[in-house]
Amino acid sequence: MWRTVLIALVFVGLMVSCGEGSTGSSGSSDGGRYEAYPSSDNIPRGDPWVIIATNHGRMSFALFPEEAPLAVNNFLFLANEGYYDGVTFHRLIPGFMVQGGDPSGTGTGGPGYSFEIEPPQRPYTRGGLAMANKGTPNSNGSQFFIILDDLTDQDRLPPDFTLFGQLNFDHKPSVATLEKIEAVPVGTASDGEGSAPQQEIKILSMTVGAKFDDGCSATWSAC
Repeated sequence: MWRTVLIALVFVGLMVSCGEGSTGSSGSSDGGRYEAYPSSDNIPRGDPWVIIATNHGRMSFALFPEEAPLAVNNFLFLANEGYYDGVTFHRLIPGFMVQGGDPSGTGTGGPGYSFEIEPPQRPYTRGGLAMANKGTPNSNGSQFFIILDDLTDQDRLPPDFTLFGQLNFDHKPSVATLEKIEAVPVGTASDGEGSAPQQEIKILSMTVGAKFDDGCSATWSAC
């Protein structure tokens, strides 16, 4: 049922492959290890940020707790738990997005719970950090994607995915890392889509923290 035009194909694929799998117990193949959405106390004081260290370099993102509090709280919880450590970006469409956050690496796994999709409060632009979902209400989980172009201006992605962060373009290593990831060759995935990275794109670790009004920045443990 892949699209007859490129834009439709990318969107349909995103809706399907961004879906979370069924809930599972600790150690299950889909990565499910939690019974419910985490308590809403994971957002630190100040302006939260996350550094995603990958085998291609590091990327720094500012997070949007006022625009997407559920997604930010969830992401910080999972990052602080080490949930994403060792997880790959299993899907890459150059010029569109790179997707990860599924411990099973199949595009069907999740943390064992799902939560509400928060409508984006700004356009989808290159470097945006967004939640993946099934295309149904309350289907956010652990999977996320990094946007690789200005998709709203190009009318390539409808506002159906929670936008909860943005790459720090003032940090040159972050920009370079995203470029390296986008340049990874892709092949044909099991569903026929040309989005299977031919080189591993792996999350090594995530560091979370907050920036304060006086310009100081602190890691999670100091917040």
